[in-house]
Parts: sequence; C-alpha cells; structure tokens
Amino acid sequence: MYRVLYRKWRPKTFEDVTGQPQVTKTLKQELVSGRIAHAYLFTGSRGTGKTTCAKILAKAINCLNPIDGEPCGTCEICRGIDEGSVTDVVEIDAASNNGVDNIRMLREEAGFTPAMAKYRVYIIDEVHMLSKQAFNAFLKTLEEPPSYVVFILATTEKQMILPTILSRCQVYDFRPIPEETIVKQLQYVAFSEHIPAEEDALAVIARSADGGMRDALSLFDRIAGFGGGSVTYKQTVESLHILDKETFFRIASCMHQGDSAQLLQILDGIYAEGFDGKAIISGLSAFFRTLYLAADEETLPLAKLDGAEKTNYVTLARAFGKFALYACIMKLMDCERQ
Repeated sequence: MYRVLYRKWRPKTFEDVTGQPQVTKTLKQELVSGRIAHAYLFTGSRGTGKTTCAKILAKAINCLNPIDGEPCGTCEICRGIDEGSVTDVVEIDAASNNGVDNIRMLREEAGFTPAMAKYRVYIIDEVHMLSKQAFNAFLKTLEEPPSYVVFILATTEKQMILPTILSRCQVYDFRPIPEETIVKQLQYVAFSEHIPAEEDALAVIARSADGGMRDALSLFDRIAGFGGGSVTYKQTVESLHILDKETFFRIASCMHQGDSAQLLQILDGIYAEGFDGKAIISGLSAFFRTLYLAADEETLPLAKLDGAEKTNYVTLARAFGKFALYACIMKLMDCERQ
C-alpha cells in the first residue's frame, strides 16, 4: 500500500526534525544531563513538528541505548514505540476525549508502573480542547505526578491553556518553518523519491504551506499525483488553484501604463476562472511587496529572485519607482482590511 509522503518522511530523531533547532537542541541537552521534566507543553501552528517531537521524546527517555540525547531507533523499546505496540506510551486526542471522565481514567492508569519502558508517557494532542472540569481534574495529576510518568501536551492554542497548567509544564514554542527551509526539504524529498520538481513550484508549495512541513509534504504529494509523477510550476498553480505571477505582471503592467480597458479584461478572465476578490488582492499585495524589495539594490537580496525572473521584477519595479510602489501597497492593505 502506498504511504503518503508526510508519513513516510516523518522524522525519527531530533536531528531529522526540520526548522525547530531551538526545541530539539534544548531537549537533547536536557536528556544528556538527565534532567527529565514530568510535564512538557509543545505549542505552535499546525504541521510544525509538535506531535513528532513528542514521539521522539517518548522514545529518547525510554531508549535502552540512547546516543547523545537521541533514541537509537533499533532497540526493542524504540521499535515498539514506532510500531505503536508499547502500551506505556499512550497517545490521546483531546478533541474527542475531552471530558472529566476521560481524565479520571487517565489518572487511574497513571498509577500503574510501566510494563516495559522506564516511563509511562502520555501524549495529549490538542490539549486546549479539554473542558474546564477536565483541566481542573488534570491539574491535580500535574501537581503530584508519579515519578515514572511524563506528560507531553501539544496545542495550537496556547492562550486557551489555564495559567495553572502552563506554570507546571516546560513550555516549548514551535515556530512556523521558514519558506526557504521547506523548499530545501522538499528538494531533498523530491531527489530521494525520484520526482522531477521545478524550484518555482516548490516555492509556491512552501508559501501555501503557511510554515507547516506536514502541509508542504501533503501538497507536494498531491501535486506529484496530479502531474503524473512530476511537479511543475504550471501544474502547481493549477492544482492549488492560485494565480500565477505572470498574471500579476500583466495586472501591474496595465496599472503602470494606465490601460484600464486591458486591466478590466484581465480581471474579468480571472473571475471567470473562479477566483474571488480576496485571492486577487492578497496575491497582488504580496507581488507588490516583492516589487518594492526589487526596486532597491540594498533590499533586492531579500526578494530571493534569480535569473530572468530577477530581471523582470527589477525592470518593472524601477519603472514604477519606490514611492508609487509604496502607495500601491498601502492601498492594497486597505482593501485587505476592508
């Protein structure tokens, strides 16, 4: 059976985790020094590695042959946790197990010593979904946990977690993964999977993933299927149903030349393809921000442009001038807000 890429390429060690060095390095250092906390809270946007790091941490603290804070991946415990056969590591989805009775059952189970591993580890995903009564019941367990129990909580909504819970956890913030980091990982995956992929296409996927590696891999997988085993820029914009940069070049050129008739025809064609005003404005806003960067030699490197694309952006940006580009950006921001 085919394994989707985000599962196939799910990291097995901290070293494999992409874009979260502030988390992985700290966890490894604590494990090497033997400072294992009884409760961790991993917080951040979706697809940034929270649950993945929780599973790696569960392996690392129970591994029979750890290597510099990393799980060995080959011992009985590591293999069992990867396969889901170690009953001492329990994953709970708080979105569907959010009642006080669920937490009471967890408290009872936590009283039993581990059957195979050194620690019983409870990974509670989407912990912010717990009811207020469940949080209060859970608080007692966090205050006086058994020495052999470790809780790893994960959430996308840190602000919804009670301060009394936060104060009893080691909190790790997972940041959105930079687009260039996502592109590099996608290039590696494409090479390893023998999938031809254009860099422009990978840049669009990285932008659409909104800082999440899981979403990026899912989109890449989908587009590779859509394109019959390859990932091109044209296939990517078609599959994701987004406007390509050529369209924005045409719109901006019409604006610069004052050709309102041609501009209205372009917009009519965009609407006919099913795009709404919000997609046009947000895309155009991002396009003009890139033009603004391209208008100045000092800020041009920030635009991350190469070859002919760089020449096209610089030529159009200088034709507009920085003052006009800034005015356009302000108008587009007003449109986005309204």
